[in-house]
Amino acid sequence: MQLTKKLTPLALSLVAAACVLTAPTIAQDPAPQVGDGRALGAPDGNLVVHAAQLHTVAGDVLEDAVVVIEGGKITAIGPVASTHRPEGFAVIQVPVATPGLVDAHSVVGLAGYLNQPHDQDQLERSEPLQPELRALDAYNAREPLIAWVRSFGVTTLHTGHGPGALVSGETMIVKTRGNTVDEAVLVPRAMVAATLGGASLAESGTSPGTRGKQLAMLRELFVKGQGYEAKKAASDDIDVDLRLEAVGRMLRREVPLMVTANRHQDILAAVRLAREFDLRLVLDGAAEAFVLLDELAAAGVPVIVHPAMQRAAGETANLSMETAAKLQAAGIPFAQQSGFESYVPKTRVVLFEAAITAANGLTHAQALRSITLGAAELLGIDERVGSLEVGKDGDLAFYDGDPFEYTTHCVGTVIDGRLVSTKER
Repeated sequence: MQLTKKLTPLALSLVAAACVLTAPTIAQDPAPQVGDGRALGAPDGNLVVHAAQLHTVAGDVLEDAVVVIEGGKITAIGPVASTHRPEGFAVIQVPVATPGLVDAHSVVGLAGYLNQPHDQDQLERSEPLQPELRALDAYNAREPLIAWVRSFGVTTLHTGHGPGALVSGETMIVKTRGNTVDEAVLVPRAMVAATLGGASLAESGTSPGTRGKQLAMLRELFVKGQGYEAKKAASDDIDVDLRLEAVGRMLRREVPLMVTANRHQDILAAVRLAREFDLRLVLDGAAEAFVLLDELAAAGVPVIVHPAMQRAAGETANLSMETAAKLQAAGIPFAQQSGFESYVPKTRVVLFEAAITAANGLTHAQALRSITLGAAELLGIDERVGSLEVGKDGDLAFYDGDPFEYTTHCVGTVIDGRLVSTKER
């Protein structure tokens, strides 16, 4: 693997023993608690990270290199011998550093770890069509699952209303920091989440009861949205309709429609709908995407591929651990996700999902890119996160070995130059 090309496993273990993670000794009162989103140190965002091995993702893997972060932004990257390090900055030494991980689709922050009604806000079941629901209004920045995924190096989440309704609501993009949604939010309106196929079919004679009804209801929604947009353009005197305002943002291509669809006919239906109304489409899940590679490549539709270790049953019976590799080979933009689990602990970890795809067709570099820069590009936030480059946010994850090795630990996470998670070993 690229990670161990120059550093053997034995060498990495020796480096891990020698490079003890040292958190900046900045006093805080009261001390941060487990699950608290406050920074553990370097409150000014000024930090120097010295890594025995540095994965920039934007370029080569660097040996014995430093990243200089000033005011939360990366100001320099390069070999330790030739890169200027400002005096007075806190310094952290680590064996391996990567960009902070970007989870391309999650419901963490709306779905909580207790699996009880009071912490399950990811899906409103009273109506099939509710694009006006805002993730911003439901996100719990103090949810312990946020700290948990952050402890594996996840610094950015695309999260919000989840699969299960025909249109379940909006999603948002957050950093895994802060005690309030205002401190965490990066993009308040990211996408509108929809679901085609069996997961959003209704029972007991209510709508939608068939796939044909699903598409008819969606078409009706977008036709109403077109009419509403026309009325707004013709007159300022119009009653505001929150639902159609949300539809209008999709029709104006300001916000993509993210469709969770796994069977090939549902994937094609989503592509057809997007073409009919000139929507920006993002496919989610796409278990049978590997039988539609030519069609997806021609349509230019990006895919947030299903978690590699998702259960293969029902709608996802034909999923494969090689789906990501096949999308890569076909030149289809994709990213990896944690998705949603209906049982405790309620979420997967993208680090582990990517590791599986690295063993099933993707190279090490491709797998890492799919949970960093590739995910950031798909989400439209690559100017800020996803790679270690001058001018980008100072978000990093630290490991004591190959990030994709089962025995490796994430020993620290930095967001905007602030150490927000640490584990001394």
